[in-house]
Amino acid sequence: MIDATHDPALQSWVESANRPDTDFPIQNLPYATFARKGREHTRLGIAIGDMMLDAGAAFQISSMEALMALPRPLRIEIRRHASQLLSKFSPGAERVLTPMSDVDLLLPCTIPDYTDFYASIHHATNVGSLFRPDNPLLPNYKWIPIAYHGRASSVVVSGTPVRRPWGQITPDPGASPIYAPCRLLDYELEVGAFLGPGNPLGEPIPIAQAEEHVVGVCLLNDWSARDIQAWESQPLGPFLSKNFATSISPWVVTMEALEPFRCPAPPRPAGDPAPLTYLAAGGAAFQIRLEVWLRSPSMQEPVRVSHSDFSAMYWTVAQMVAHHTSNGCPLRPGDLIGSGTVSGPEKHNRGCLLEITRRGSEPLSLPTGEVRRFLEDGDEVILRGGCEAPGFRRIGLGECRGVIVPAKNR
Repeated sequence: MIDATHDPALQSWVESANRPDTDFPIQNLPYATFARKGREHTRLGIAIGDMMLDAGAAFQISSMEALMALPRPLRIEIRRHASQLLSKFSPGAERVLTPMSDVDLLLPCTIPDYTDFYASIHHATNVGSLFRPDNPLLPNYKWIPIAYHGRASSVVVSGTPVRRPWGQITPDPGASPIYAPCRLLDYELEVGAFLGPGNPLGEPIPIAQAEEHVVGVCLLNDWSARDIQAWESQPLGPFLSKNFATSISPWVVTMEALEPFRCPAPPRPAGDPAPLTYLAAGGAAFQIRLEVWLRSPSMQEPVRVSHSDFSAMYWTVAQMVAHHTSNGCPLRPGDLIGSGTVSGPEKHNRGCLLEITRRGSEPLSLPTGEVRRFLEDGDEVILRGGCEAPGFRRIGLGECRGVIVPAKNR
C-alpha cells in the first residue's frame, strides 16, 4: 500500500507544507469539515501546511459523510489525485485554497453512533489494581475487546469548553449518595477511528476485511467523572460518568497516510489465550506517538504530563471492528469508535489522572507548585499526536483541546 504519495522527498507548491515542523506535509493530507469565517456553508477540506484545500470544489465530494461511504479503492484514488494537484502547480489551483486562519473547524461529520473500547491492557491493569489489587484483570479481558456504547450527541470538536457535570456521588463510604457536581473529573487519552462504508444488519465484517471499513483516525478525549463512574458502575457500567462530553480533534488522518507507520501488533505474552477464530489474524498496529499536556489557569505554557504509543494496544482496530459486528451489528459511515485510554508499562505512559495519581493518592506536581489529583475548573487538557518512521516524512494528528468550566448552578 506504500505508493508515490508517501515519498519523503515529495514537495508541495504550498510552501508551508514543506516546513519540517508542520503536522500537515503533502504526505499526510488529512480531511476536515470547515466553514469560512462568517459563513454558515460547510465544506469538506484537505489540510496542506497552513492552508485548506476545498475538496468539494477540487473533487466534487459534497461532505465527509459522502467520502466515508466510498469503498477504500476510491478513497485511495482521491488521495492520489490530491497529492498530484498539490505537488505540481497548475494555473487556477490556488483558487481552491483558503488559509487556515480564515476558517472555522467543525466536527468532521454527523456521528451516527459512538462506541468506546478498553483496548490497552496496561490501562486495564493499572485501573484494575486500584480496585482489585489481587486480581486486576477481569476474566474475559484477554478474550474479548471490551467496549461500551457512548453518546454521539455529546461528541464535540476540539476547543469546545467542557462543563463539569452533576451526578450521584458517594463522598463518604457506606453513606447514601448525594446529587452534586463531579469532584473527581478526569481526561482519557485515546485514538478515535471513523468508520465506513459499513455492513448490513445481520452480516458481520470478517477480520480480513475490517480495515477496509476504517477511514481514518483522530485524537479523542473521553472525559470521565470518576466519582459518578464508581457509584453507577455497581453493578452495570459507565453511563452519566461518560456521556457529558467527548472531545475529538477536527482532522481525519486517513488509513492511507498511516501506511508507513504500520507495524506488527505486540505478541501475546506466554500463557495468554489465542484470539478466537473470528479475531485471529487480527490486523496491524500503528506507531502513533501520543502526548498529554496540562495547563492550569496560573500557567503561561502547558506542561507535558505523559506520553505513550498506540502500537502497544492489546487489541487492534481491526479486531475492534470485527468484534463490534460479530453479532450482526451494522456500522454506518461516520460511526466513531474510541480505542480506550492509551497507556504503557511505565508511569510516564499513563493516559489519565486516575492512573497517574493512583486515584489521587500520589498527586501530580505542576511547575507552579500546584498539585493535581484530578482536574480543577479552568484547567486545559491538550492531546497531541504524530507518526515517525525511518525513511518516511513525519505526519501529525494535530491537537485536541478542552478547558474545564464550572458546573452550572442548580
